[in-house]
Parts: sequence; C-alpha cells; structure tokens
Amino acid sequence: MKKIEIKAEQFFELLRLKDTPMWEIFAQMIDGEEKDIVFLNEDQTVLFNYILPSTLEKMEEDRKQFSKEFADKLAERN
Repeated sequence: MKKIEIKAEQFFELLRLKDTPMWEIFAQMIDGEEKDIVFLNEDQTVLFNYILPSTLEKMEEDRKQFSKEFADKLAERN
C-alpha cells in the first residue's frame, strides 16, 4: 500500500481557495490500489489518516459514513 503524506493546513486551505471538495481530490487519486493518506500538522505530527480504497464505489460509501458521523458530532455539540 502506498503511503501519501499531506500537510493538513495547506491541503485544506487549498481546497477552500479552489472551492473543491476533499472527496473530489480523493476520487482523482483512485487507481485500483489502496493508499494510506496521512495528514500531518506543521510539526510533522500525524493528525489522522484515511485509507483511500481501490474503488470509487467504496470511497463513496466512506464519504456517506463520514458525512453521517460528522453531522452526528455537530448535533451533539448543539
């Protein structure tokens, strides 16, 4: 499995500037091989990682699950 390290702050800033969803970028990276995407802070500390699946269909399932969990967490805060 290929490991890809991403500096989180710059990545999310670029997404915001280009008004591009993270999932759109991930979809472009799918090539039939799983990838371990590791998000790092400015100190190179791992913030979180995501195993990008080998298929678009599986990534779409992940996206739906992420959206549900994110919405649930937001609801807990309110």
